[in-house]
Amino acid sequence: MARTLDPEAHAIKRDAFLDAAQRLIQLKGYESTTVQDVLHEVRTSKGAFYHYFDSKGALLNGVVERMVEAALTAVTPIVEDPDLPADLKLRGVFDGIAAWKTARKDLLLALTENWMSDDNAIVREKFRRSVVLRMTPLIARIIRQGRDEGRFSASDPSHAAVVFVSMLLALNQEAAELFVARQADEITFDDVRRILAAYAEALERILGAPSGSMPLVDESVLHEWFG
Repeated sequence: MARTLDPEAHAIKRDAFLDAAQRLIQLKGYESTTVQDVLHEVRTSKGAFYHYFDSKGALLNGVVERMVEAALTAVTPIVEDPDLPADLKLRGVFDGIAAWKTARKDLLLALTENWMSDDNAIVREKFRRSVVLRMTPLIARIIRQGRDEGRFSASDPSHAAVVFVSMLLALNQEAAELFVARQADEITFDDVRRILAAYAEALERILGAPSGSMPLVDESVLHEWFG
């Protein structure tokens, strides 16, 4: 007789593997983490692991997808709000992502060094691709709405969204590097503000938005991270 699958139990066990893998990747880096390390952490057998994942790469995909899902869950309601104009939706996306990060500041600070290490290059690339895949359609909808409202003048919302999301990912990487440099007192707070303002200007041009209409983060968030 075929074994009956309990979806809830399956999800809980799968999450246990993902939790363990994420902890180990954060601590050691992806390249230095082995399947055996994960098995030891979860205290289970190799056979149990392969019931949920067919490879270490599949486990990594699961970790990355869950990270992206958590971040996008924080901003999707803003995108779906029928009463918000497009420019406020983008403002809400920026604020939502900033709030999501600030709520996990201690964890993110602990991960910054390992996240930027060569050992996690594959993880970063997986994360980048997943964000592009998931976020681009949401941003395209906002740009299309903004064009219909006369707030943006981008001629092709779909292509503009691809460039916009790529720029956001570059900004995310830049922000991590700026944080490290700021902690080492290699740059000033005003340096950070000017660099982020340059990104904001570039994003406005992609959208065809008025100058100064797309501030990336407010002063309180800047001071929280870089003050």
